[in-house]
Amino acid sequence: MTDTVSLQEIYAPIQNDLREVENILRSVINVDYVKLAELLDYSLSEGGKRIRPALVLLSGKFYHYDLRTLLPMAVAVELLHTATLIHDDAIDNSFVRRGRPTVNATWDNDKAILLGDYLFAKAEEFTARTENVRVIRLCAETLQIITSGELNQAFNAFNLNQSFEDYINRISSKTASLITATTESGAILSHAPEASIQILKSYGYNVGVAFQIIDDILDYAGTEEELGKPVGSDLIQGTLTLPAMLLLQKYPHGNPVKDYFSNPEKREKINEAIDMIRNSNIVEECYKIAFIYREKACLDLHNLPDKASRRSLYDLADFVVKRRI
Repeated sequence: MTDTVSLQEIYAPIQNDLREVENILRSVINVDYVKLAELLDYSLSEGGKRIRPALVLLSGKFYHYDLRTLLPMAVAVELLHTATLIHDDAIDNSFVRRGRPTVNATWDNDKAILLGDYLFAKAEEFTARTENVRVIRLCAETLQIITSGELNQAFNAFNLNQSFEDYINRISSKTASLITATTESGAILSHAPEASIQILKSYGYNVGVAFQIIDDILDYAGTEEELGKPVGSDLIQGTLTLPAMLLLQKYPHGNPVKDYFSNPEKREKINEAIDMIRNSNIVEECYKIAFIYREKACLDLHNLPDKASRRSLYDLADFVVKRRI
C-alpha cells in the first residue's frame, strides 16, 4: 500500500478549531469532586486521533461553518466515544488499551461503568447546546444503536453461526453508527441541503465500516506494541470478526476457532488461529473488503462543494484503510 497523507495534513482546514475542542475537553475535567476529576483526567487527557470530532468539523465546512454549534457537537461525539470504550473495557474485563491500564483495571468495573454513564450524560449536555432538535434526536438514537450492537455482540459470544451480514450489521451498530452521526450532524448544523446531508451520512457510515474492518484485521495482523493490547483480543472474548469468519470458511474441519469456541479452556487454539490467518491470504481478502467500503464512502463526495475539507475527507478515507493502529 502507498503512503498516506498524515492526520496533521488532513486536519489542516480545521486545525485551530480542533485545538479548541481539546481545550473544551480539558475543561470537562474541572469538577468539584476530586475523585471524579481524577477519573476524567485519566480518560480524557490521553489525546488520540480525534477522528470523530474532526469529522464533525470537516463535514460542517461545506456550508455555514458555525462554531457555536459545531464545537459542542465535536466535543459531544468524543465524549460519547470515550464512554463507549470505557464501558467496552469493563464489559470485556480488559486490562490494557492503547498501551496503558484501562479505567476498570486501574480502579474497578463499577467505577468504570459509572464514569461511562457520566460521560454519556455529559455528551448529551453538549449536544443540547446545539439547540438543534434533529441533532439532539440523532445523538440519542445513536446511543441506542450502539447499545443494541453491544448487546448483539454479548449474546453472540462464542456463536459460530454468524453470517457476513450479521457481522456487518453488528459493526454498523457498534462503530459505524457513531461515525455516521459525526458527519451527519456536521452537515445538519452547517445548514447543508438534504442531498449533501445524505452524501455525508453515507460517507460516515462506509468509513465507519471500513474503520472497524481494519481494526479487526489488526487484531490478528498487528503486534501487541502496535495495538496496545494483546493480539487476538476479539477471539479471546469469543467475538467472531471477519478474519475468523474467513478462516472458518476456508478450513471448516479441524479449525482452531471452532475448537476454541467449543472449549474456551483451549487457549492454545488462539495462537494457532492467529498463525493460520497470518500465513494465508485472509488478511489481504479483508483489506479488499475494507477498500470496497472506502470506495463507497467517497463515491458521491464530488457532488459536494469543492473545498479543502472535501480533499480532507478523501484523504481521511485513505488514512482509515491504510493505518497500522
